[in-house]
Amino acid sequence: MSSKKKESSTPIKHEVSVAKGFDALWFCYTPIHQMQQYYRVGLFDNCLDKWNDLFDCLKLKTKRSFEVQEILEAREKAKPHIWTLRTPEEASHHWKSLFDTDSKESEE
Repeated sequence: MSSKKKESSTPIKHEVSVAKGFDALWFCYTPIHQMQQYYRVGLFDNCLDKWNDLFDCLKLKTKRSFEVQEILEAREKAKPHIWTLRTPEEASHHWKSLFDTDSKESEE
């Protein structure tokens, strides 16, 4: 018998963890993280985003699981994509404008 994994059509289940939120908040106040932020950005981290994430997690824990899934899926869809998507023609034109050295040399 060959065992094959069945592909399920169910959406990916997003989980909310209060422990992860507390851990992230705790790490934010460590000297290591604060010195890293000061070195990289020039300012100490006030950890406001970690507090907001923790409060948001606690609010989501009071809702029903299907409501949480809907909220998290809506947030995921609302996030902008990290890449600029282009058609092949747009990509070709952009590539040529950045890296086509032949046309730049002929212009000079």
